[in-house]
Parts: sequence; structure tokens; C-alpha cells
Amino acid sequence: MLKHVGRIKTNKRKVIVAYRTLPNDPNHCVVVTTENLEAADHDFLIKLVESNSGQVAYEFAEAMARSTLSDGSNMLARFHTTGKMVRFPTDQIEMTPDTNTVIMLNELNQIVAEQKGISIEDLAIKDSSTTVTATKQDTVSEVVENPTPTQNDGVLTDEQIAANYRSQADTMFKEAKRLRDEAEKLAPSKKKTKESV
Repeated sequence: MLKHVGRIKTNKRKVIVAYRTLPNDPNHCVVVTTENLEAADHDFLIKLVESNSGQVAYEFAEAMARSTLSDGSNMLARFHTTGKMVRFPTDQIEMTPDTNTVIMLNELNQIVAEQKGISIEDLAIKDSSTTVTATKQDTVSEVVENPTPTQNDGVLTDEQIAANYRSQADTMFKEAKRLRDEAEKLAPSKKKTKESV
């Protein structure tokens, strides 16, 4: 099952849900429309969704804020500035974690809120690393990404790219360790012993 994957109810176009709800606007979400992305951007987005960091992210936009595209630009910032992030009512987005499951995003938000013992209004990220301000139109008016400031042209500095590489390497190392531990549980590897002469 994959989190953050959905489609628009009316036309079944695929989307990735960046924000399940918005501050002071619990009935709207922000999605990335995948069909109009360039091939390289689409591949980077899907790899991030399928990655451990994408799947453990509370809101997928958090993972986007820490990721770069093939040209070195920040994924969240570039998708925002190029109009790939769109505001939608939560009752118009169907979440499709697998081929057999469909649940409306507004219903999923209600379930998550009940499990956490909070209101739907409290699901939205209020501050932290990523903040979204939405307009009344169906686009996001501002995405402010605090921890990874970019240069004026939207391209990350060498230091920021290096920090992203280190972060990705740490995530991959942890995932490799977890997979190795799982493999050992399934079939322990045979240790070679030195034969005495």
C-alpha cells in the first residue's frame, strides 16, 4: 500500500496529495497533478512517493521540501512556482493506496482525526518546516520552505545539495540496515569459520 496516492473523483486523473488539509481550511487539500509533469520530474516524484522517507512523512510536502529534482532545484518550490500544485476540495479526491482500495480524502481525514483524538482542523501543519497559504482559487498562492532556502534563481547551493545527499544517504543506510535485519530473520546467513591447520 502506498500513502499519498490518489485521483480526482470526476476525471480519475492521478495526483499525489502533498497536503491532506490546509491551515484554517480543513475542507481543502493540495495535490500535485502528475500527468502534466516532465518525464524526469515525474520519475523523481514517484521515486520519492515510493521511498521510505516519502511513506513515513506525515504530509508528503515535508518529503518534497527535502528533495531535489534532476536540475538541482527544490521539488516543493519548483512544483509550486510552475503551477503543478493545485488546491482541491477534499471530497473531490479519491485516495487509492492500492488497486483494490478507494477512500475519499475527506473520509480518510475524519478517520485519522478520530484516531488521534483531534479535530480535522488540527490535522493541518501549522508551522514547522513547510507552510502553505491557499487562495480562494484552485492554486496555492505561497509555499514558504524554511529549512532549505534557495538562491534567487530557485537553484540550491552546493552546500544545500550536499546536505540533501547526506540526508538521503542516511535514510538509505537505515533502510538497508532494516532490510538486512529482515533478511537475517527470514534466513540467517552462514558465517564462515576458519579451519584449523
